[in-house]
Amino acid sequence: MIKRILGRIAALAVASLSLCAAAQSYPAKPITMIVPFAAGGPTDTIARMLAERMSRSLGQTIVVENVAGAGGTIANNKVLNAPHDGYMIEIGHVGTHVLAPAVQDIKTNYVAEFEPIGMVAANAEIVVVNPSVPAKTFKEFVDLVKKNPGTVSYGTGGPGTPSHVMAVDFGNRVGAPLNIVHYKGSGPALQDVMAGHVNSTFDQAATALGQVKAGRVRALAVTAKTRLASAPEIPTVDEAGMPGFYMSIWHALWAPKGTPKDVVMKLNGAAREALADPAVKKKLEDIGQEIPPADQQSPEALRAFHQAETDKWFPVIRNAGIKAQ
Repeated sequence: MIKRILGRIAALAVASLSLCAAAQSYPAKPITMIVPFAAGGPTDTIARMLAERMSRSLGQTIVVENVAGAGGTIANNKVLNAPHDGYMIEIGHVGTHVLAPAVQDIKTNYVAEFEPIGMVAANAEIVVVNPSVPAKTFKEFVDLVKKNPGTVSYGTGGPGTPSHVMAVDFGNRVGAPLNIVHYKGSGPALQDVMAGHVNSTFDQAATALGQVKAGRVRALAVTAKTRLASAPEIPTVDEAGMPGFYMSIWHALWAPKGTPKDVVMKLNGAAREALADPAVKKKLEDIGQEIPPADQQSPEALRAFHQAETDKWFPVIRNAGIKAQ
């Protein structure tokens, strides 16, 4: 019995030493960054910016792999089941890591089961309407919805997407529902707002700002505490009369649970270097992204924020009975 116990202790010691050695030599081969959407979208764009700059810091190539489907949960499962050695990481956002598990009633606790690496960018939503809509301000839009409950049309990126959840939250706040129309993506929804087929949508600043500046849609408010540096003329929802109506499509990096702390911190350090690079900062700002302050870029800060967002949005989704279709 004693020999058996000593043998187990020795095996654990060897395994521990092996993990330490692996962490110290990390990375010794290319790293895969999983993107839970098809190539070409905002998440893919941010991933490729980060991957290129982080590769330089780490001395190894980061290969971007797109794994689309099921609101990001297919990609999430792939990462959760990957070896926890730091050679597979994921970029995701509020939709993939907060809204999707609630909408799809996934039992896995993403906050506990993913190893946070760090927050990388945030992109507020903009309330936009077709120029023919009589509301010229956010307050006028709220009044219009109240006077015409269930009539003012609103395009979403699909059931359970951030734009859908926000529409439900908006209706709850004003006491009158929007006429929700689902699309297969936020792009088609915005296109139909521009065409006048639907009255309104809440869309990411990264994609909406170009259409706002071209005059194809009218911006009424930004769903954040502060105005956007790239569009300071658009008031915040606080200023426009609906304090606290915030939604940010924030992006972050995760690894499988159990990834060694030293490895996580190397990845975090590379991400911080990328976000501090003036060229990367400029590219992110040009697509409406805001880089979090340094104290919000740590793994611990991401875990706390992830939990707070989960606590905020899960009740909204469940009370409204929002389900995947």
